[in-house]
Amino acid sequence: MQALYDVPAPAKLNLFLHITGRRADGYHLLQSVFMLVDWCDTLHFERRADGSISREDLGAPLPEMDLTLRAAHALKAATGCTLGAHIGVLKRIPAQAGMGGGSSDAATALLALNRLWGLDLPRSALETIGLQLGADIPFFLRGNNAWVEGIGETITPLEKAHQLPQARFAIVKPAAGLETKLIFSSPNLKRDSDSATILGFAAEHFDFGRNDLQPVAQAICQEVTQAIEWLQDRGLQARMTGSGSAVFARMSHEVDLNNAPEGWQVKACENLMIHPLAGWASDEN
Repeated sequence: MQALYDVPAPAKLNLFLHITGRRADGYHLLQSVFMLVDWCDTLHFERRADGSISREDLGAPLPEMDLTLRAAHALKAATGCTLGAHIGVLKRIPAQAGMGGGSSDAATALLALNRLWGLDLPRSALETIGLQLGADIPFFLRGNNAWVEGIGETITPLEKAHQLPQARFAIVKPAAGLETKLIFSSPNLKRDSDSATILGFAAEHFDFGRNDLQPVAQAICQEVTQAIEWLQDRGLQARMTGSGSAVFARMSHEVDLNNAPEGWQVKACENLMIHPLAGWASDEN
């Protein structure tokens, strides 16, 4: 068994996001399609024999106890593993963007440490651990682009006739970020969208639906509107991903993505058909 890994953690885009209701406990009911893209963080894992877990920031600095460390400690606690790890995180996916970077890092940590420590937990066990840390983590553990419902826990892979076509996207993350709680707590958030179907989505794919969080985000953060208009000026139809502030547009032709405002991150990406680590955990119960 190898004593170290260098592995990717890809971002996701919400191709649409509808809020269909709200539970009595305050959690919102949603429908969305999560799509993996090749904008990735890179995580380095080195096994430690002393049982300690440490982290080194190889790019942008992270919070003291980020989701990667929390995932490592949760896996260790759940299994009683006596090994440790040193984790290096090269952060490229923007924070407060709606792209799932923290959740993806946590999922990659669970998959990599499960293998590095020789635990051999099935994917379902990793999902149970991950769900306690963040609602998006099970999606990244599953490894497929997916139709997502409920509060994010009902995940249906988009396969065969429903599989997404290969496509390129322009993604723009303005300098300002957005906090998810701020969006979902707004009294102006639309919470009564009609239920959609996978068949309805599959008929339109990248042109389906809307993001119900976007109007609230635009009212809070002017840069979301500016980023959408910046892409529109280049002939692209843009919408926000997740709770923002990143926006994206499908590119059917080459587009000049230079000369963005200072502080913005702009990247041309392709969607991924499957997570790079999809085979790193078994589906056995």
